[in-house]
Amino acid sequence: MKKLYLLSLGCTKNLVDTEVMLGRLQEMELTERVEEADVIIVNTCGFIEAAKRESIQQILELHQQRKEESLLVVAGCLSERYKEELQRELPEVDLFTGVGDYARIDELIAKRESRFSPEVYLIHQEERRITGSTYHAYIKLSEGCNQRCSFCAIPSFKGRLRSRPLSLVVQEVQRLVDQGFRDFTFISQDSSSYLRDHGEREGLIKLIEAVEAIDGVESGRILYLYPATTSFDLIDRIAASPIFANYFDIPLQHICDSMLQRMRRGLDASRTLELLERMEAIPDRFIRTAFIIGHPGEGWREFQELVEFIKSFPFDRITLFGYSPEEGTSAFAMEDQVPPSTIEERLQELQPIVDQKHRASLEALVGRELIAYLDGVSQESELLLSGRDWRWAPQIDGEILINESALNHLVPGERYKVFIDEVVGEQLLGHITARP
Repeated sequence: MKKLYLLSLGCTKNLVDTEVMLGRLQEMELTERVEEADVIIVNTCGFIEAAKRESIQQILELHQQRKEESLLVVAGCLSERYKEELQRELPEVDLFTGVGDYARIDELIAKRESRFSPEVYLIHQEERRITGSTYHAYIKLSEGCNQRCSFCAIPSFKGRLRSRPLSLVVQEVQRLVDQGFRDFTFISQDSSSYLRDHGEREGLIKLIEAVEAIDGVESGRILYLYPATTSFDLIDRIAASPIFANYFDIPLQHICDSMLQRMRRGLDASRTLELLERMEAIPDRFIRTAFIIGHPGEGWREFQELVEFIKSFPFDRITLFGYSPEEGTSAFAMEDQVPPSTIEERLQELQPIVDQKHRASLEALVGRELIAYLDGVSQESELLLSGRDWRWAPQIDGEILINESALNHLVPGERYKVFIDEVVGEQLLGHITARP
């Protein structure tokens, strides 16, 4: 039996595509040792400069480690975006493909043929090989994006929004439920625009209703709400759901009106604050966001306005990105580019504030009893178990370290009540008290 080494870089959307490829290559044995693999696949990320550098570095390192006669395959966003350049400059790679042929990867490998289909792949009814969990799975809702943010190159190589029909999403969730999965995270580039290309303005509300009707779904959450397409009705429907967590992942990117306009975000600060106030009023809400630092036109005043805003609002998690000038975007050609040294200084100023927000979010849970999924033994120590607040997205929002239990015969993948005793570093520490 041939052995397969597969590396998935970038976001969870990439992970879903990787799992589709794994589903097509089920006859191969997975290995964690690249030097013994017959086939090596790298599913690349090409979103920003740092991701591009990581992808190239990983490709070259894997080439150095692989055995003779193995096949090195490069797929994904970076490969799609720079198809001509990479094929010319990376002779180490045997086979290239982009974002359109994940479900044909077995065919390409058999033929040793590079291919770039003209359309982005969108899951139909293909079987996936879920990785990393026996109870949780990511579900992709759409590909592409109709937004035209000044800094983002994704629409240039993934095209306009293409939503999966709701019936196919429901079928996939049902199939995974039948396999024992109970917890689901729904993802896309702009989830709050789901089904707008099918004439539905509130497609996510229809999704929530459909998923709630599937027997066996225990919990769910939605990632990547685009502020300009997120409605009060959607926020309220998430809050009313008995299954979906009050989880709001809404990348704001900035708060200054002039910057939101330059970034082409489609809304102003006033509307942004209205959305956040609606979310903040919901019990047990969890709010995650992201900001871009140093976009062209961000002067000292604009940056300070952002700093004061981040200080004032109780976000649970914040991700900071230094602006990355990307070819093919409108921001790339803008005047008043911010020097990289200034961007780095601003990131260093903001990071302690972001860390304090994270710490405050964790400290607010001390003394509370949470519902958490048990994931097994923690990588921190063999003496600790690893859990996850059921609201949190796996491998994104952190873990709960569990040092003791009032129950015997604990089962990974099951939910338990966990009393939070303290914060240790950037993690919660607690003990299991009972079943929900």
